[in-house]
Amino acid sequence: MTVQAEDPAPGIMMQAAGVRKSFGTLEVLKGIDLVVRQGEVMCLLGQSGSGKSTFLRCINHLERIDYGRIRVDGELIGYKERGGYLREMHEQEIARQRVHIGMVFQHFNLFPHMTALQNVIEGPIGVKRENRDEVVERAHGILKRVGLSEKVNAYPRQLSGGQQQRVAIARALAMRPKLILFDEPTSALDPELVSDVLDVMRDLAESGMTMIVVTHEVGFAREVADRVVFMADGEIVEQGKPADVIGNPSHPQTRAFLSKVLV
Repeated sequence: MTVQAEDPAPGIMMQAAGVRKSFGTLEVLKGIDLVVRQGEVMCLLGQSGSGKSTFLRCINHLERIDYGRIRVDGELIGYKERGGYLREMHEQEIARQRVHIGMVFQHFNLFPHMTALQNVIEGPIGVKRENRDEVVERAHGILKRVGLSEKVNAYPRQLSGGQQQRVAIARALAMRPKLILFDEPTSALDPELVSDVLDVMRDLAESGMTMIVVTHEVGFAREVADRVVFMADGEIVEQGKPADVIGNPSHPQTRAFLSKVLV
């Protein structure tokens, strides 16, 4: 892969330039250009299959891009550049980058044989080699922050879906990431459990955490996002402030999508 070098501007946490991704003959991302600033909350909206989750997975190199580049806090993700060519990093180097990029998945992905506390401390101790006592103390504080101080010794099977997702958020926070990616974090939850997870995300947004959120929760996006991006068919068709994109969309595909979800 060839690419021209480009230095990101100060204050930019994530920068995607010309990102393309195909699965076989299906082109899923068709040249994504996007910038997320430090402390910004960006929500990605769009129909299923529009490329939102694939793009999110490309940011931390869970999916390899076919063309373009992605930088997080100025560092090229997944590749090293030499003489205008990009060479994919070794898995250990990629894992080092992922330490700084939290990821909250749709289906929690907790370790079933570990308690809530053990799930939260596993990364800082096992990956970052931090002091166990310090990590445990921090983990208790994070679990309290997400409303689970009484569930530290509970296993995932003993927790509701909403509680499991809050453990997953606590696990991401324990790594002290620069950026957290949320991939439809409420879509697998029963409706009555959604609000608790969204409340935790609101708290994170208010604390200044940089967040990219793939979601169908349009109300959350309208209330919390600094910027809303609407994707369709692997492209960004509209972006701007929530009041503009959600309140007064200019693109026909955005209007059609919102007419179905805003009932």
